[in-house]
Amino acid sequence: MKINNTQGLSAEALREEVKNGGRFVHFQYTVSFLAGTYKGESVVRYIRPGENAFRKAAFFTIITLLLGWWGVPSGPRHTLNALRTNWRGGKNVTDEVMATIDGQLLFAEAERSKNRSHQLQTIE
Repeated sequence: MKINNTQGLSAEALREEVKNGGRFVHFQYTVSFLAGTYKGESVVRYIRPGENAFRKAAFFTIITLLLGWWGVPSGPRHTLNALRTNWRGGKNVTDEVMATIDGQLLFAEAERSKNRSHQLQTIE
């Protein structure tokens, strides 16, 4: 899973920042052509505590405003849904991302523990 805006943060630091109000979101966009409409989502982005999510959503909101309406029949509906999501700060996927991070930390700890046990058995 690709996540933007986490440079230099360890898993433990991310966990602490999320406790202080950080969140993981993705933004939606809609691009329509007369015969069809494409709905898409950005990569997951980390919004730090106190950071403005609306600024991060601006590109996707502008694309949707310009190109989303033109598909028949679903362009306007998908455009309004994407705009609503972006104006609310994006779709919050913090719980899913943190579950993945916690799972990776647990796996790494289990591997370290297994290696230590193996090393102790080898010494005996």
